[in-house]
Formats: sequence, structure tokens, C-alpha cells
Amino acid sequence: MSALVDASPPEHPGMLSVMMQLMKLRVIVLLQITAICAILVHDTFARYGVMDVERTWSDTFVVILITVVGGTLSAGGSNAINMWYDADIDPHMRRTMNRPVPLGHATPRFALLFGSILAVVGSSLFLLLSVKAAFWSAFSVLFYVLVYSIWLKRRTPQNIVIGGLAGSTPPLIGWAAAAGDSIADSNMLDLGSPVPWMLFFLIFLWTPPHFWALALYRSGEYGKVNIPMMNEVKGAEHTLFQAKVYCVLLFLLGSVPCFWPESGLPLLWAFVSGGLTLWYAASVWAIDPNEPFDENGRMPKAAKSFFRSLFYLGWMFLSLVIISFIPAAWLGILGPL
Repeated sequence: MSALVDASPPEHPGMLSVMMQLMKLRVIVLLQITAICAILVHDTFARYGVMDVERTWSDTFVVILITVVGGTLSAGGSNAINMWYDADIDPHMRRTMNRPVPLGHATPRFALLFGSILAVVGSSLFLLLSVKAAFWSAFSVLFYVLVYSIWLKRRTPQNIVIGGLAGSTPPLIGWAAAAGDSIADSNMLDLGSPVPWMLFFLIFLWTPPHFWALALYRSGEYGKVNIPMMNEVKGAEHTLFQAKVYCVLLFLLGSVPCFWPESGLPLLWAFVSGGLTLWYAASVWAIDPNEPFDENGRMPKAAKSFFRSLFYLGWMFLSLVIISFIPAAWLGILGPL
């Protein structure tokens, strides 16, 4: 009798809780931090006269509020749609088996409808601020759903590399939202500064080693459901080699202010980002592809690198915000701002 009780599905937590789980709010937090940081850097540049636009703190607050709400809805909608499409494989992986659809708390159809509504509403909110912000929000949703989830995820070990474009857009969205109508060029790629694109490539280059560490310490799970993750197809050693290449590229990206002062990035950020990148890269180099699994079937050093990568990205963005607030009298010493 007790065995039957233990095997029974968890009690339904309520629709509000289910909807929050479909949106994967905890995952969205880091994305929103990067968008907020881009807004703060843009507005700080404006206050120092680098950007040809006037900004008040009330302007900054309104943009952050709309960006957080719009970004949370659009990203949450994308996650819910992804759970609709992955309804066939989620029950077979430990990482995803407790999602609402595998547990029967929500139907795949509900996840699709709910996610679609959120994504449309979220991206539309950015029209209050900027057409370019709305464009990049919609691009992120469509790229994540159509290109990554439906097309690439089950077809190529480069799924994370290419699919990472969708997760790299929050700085573009935040910057475009802060800039508003001050960017007269109708070219969606022109955001009036190379800085948001630097932040875009920071996330893009960070994504592969971040996610491959997760795939390594969850080794075997993706293979069971025929997802061609890099470590499942090419092996752990090849995956680690590529992860190290991306770490080197991250280090080079952080050094941009040293050889391109006109980028607008403070020179001090090159040294801070370099130190943070070395700190993170050390965890990637420490991963042992032959390390025995722990009692939970995970590679401990790969898990450590995965969690360190989260702190690394957060600190990279926060450090740029902090440096951007350095008094103007220091700028001649520490680089352009």
C-alpha cells in the first residue's frame, strides 16, 4: 500500500504555481539582470555626455520597469512553448521530469497557448519604448522557439552555440529600450554604440562552456532522449577543448578597450573582466573528463564550473555598471566612458 502512495504523482500546486513553473522564472532572473545592466550603462553614458540624449533617474526607472515586465513575459513565454515541444522527452530526464507537463499539472496544449500569449504581450510592451527593443524581443522568442527548440536542438551538437543567439539579446533589448527614439537609423542592427554588441557577444561566448558543463555533469541524460549534445556526440575531451576555446575568446573580448578605445568601454573594465574570466576559466580547466561520478551520477567538477559560470556572468555585467559610475574626474586615468 505504501509503495502505491509513494508512486502517486505530486499534488497539483495550483495554476498560479504551474504558470510560474512553465515560465521558469528562476532562469529568467539572470537574463533580466543583463538587460537592466545595459540600461544602467546606457543612461550613465548619457549623463556623462557620451550618448547624445538626456536621461533622468525617472526615465531610467520607467525603462527598467517596462523592460523587466516585458522581458519576463516574452522569455517566460518562450520557455513555456519549449515545454510544449519537449513534452515527449522531458519525462525521461532527471533535470526535466518534474516540470508541469510531465507531472500532468498542465497539458502541452495549455503550455503552447499560455506561452504564445505571454510572448506576444511581452514583446508588444516594448513598443511603448522603442521599435528596435520590440524587434529584438520578438527575434529572441522566434529564434529560441523555431531555430533552437524545433530545428537545431535535436539535429546538431552545435545546437547550444547557434541557439545561444536567442539568450544573448537582453543587452540589445535593454539598450534599445533606454535609447528609445534617439536612434534615428531604421537599421535594426544600429543601436548607436558598439557597447550593447560587446555585451551581446559576452553572453554568446559564455553560453557554450556554461551549458556544456551542465551537459557534462548530467552526462548520459541527453543521450537517452537522442539529443545530440556535444559531449554525447564528440566525447567529453573534445567538448572540454571547445569550452576552453570559448574561454580564450571571452578573455579577448574583455580586452577590447585596450586596442579599441573608441568602443566606449572603460579601460578599467578590461582588467576587471580579465581577472573574472581567468577565475571562471580555471573552473573549466579543472574539469576532468575521466572524473568518476558521485552518488547522484554527476561529475562534481563540471557541476562546480556550471554554477561558477552563473556568478561569472552576473559579476561581469555588474562590474561594468559599477565602473560606469566612477566620477568623471577619474575618466582620463581609467579610460573613456
